[in-house]
Amino acid sequence: MDTPVASLLWFVLVLALIPAALWLLKRMTVVKGTQRAPSRVVGMLPLSGSQRLLTVEVGQGDHKIWLVLGVTPSSIQLLHTLPAQDAGPDSTEPPASFAQALQRWRPGTGDKA
Repeated sequence: MDTPVASLLWFVLVLALIPAALWLLKRMTVVKGTQRAPSRVVGMLPLSGSQRLLTVEVGQGDHKIWLVLGVTPSSIQLLHTLPAQDAGPDSTEPPASFAQALQRWRPGTGDKA
């Protein structure tokens, strides 16, 4: 059964199996049973279009610490470590943008706090 039709059917079957295999790989977990320590971004300060200063909380319970990281497109650098602090209730609100802060200080617009 080595006819051109049979070869074409095998080719179509292989082509149909590729998306199915990719879908299956996407749904599978590669590493099971490992738990990562929770982490969260406490704050972010954009320094330029591609550079940021991040404060990240890592660890659990009494072992929480804050890491101050310098982030660029090519690297992440640890700048400082701090004991975890209470960020307060306002920590869930995003910081005001520079434009909003500037608008607040312009004469005749907003209140000067």
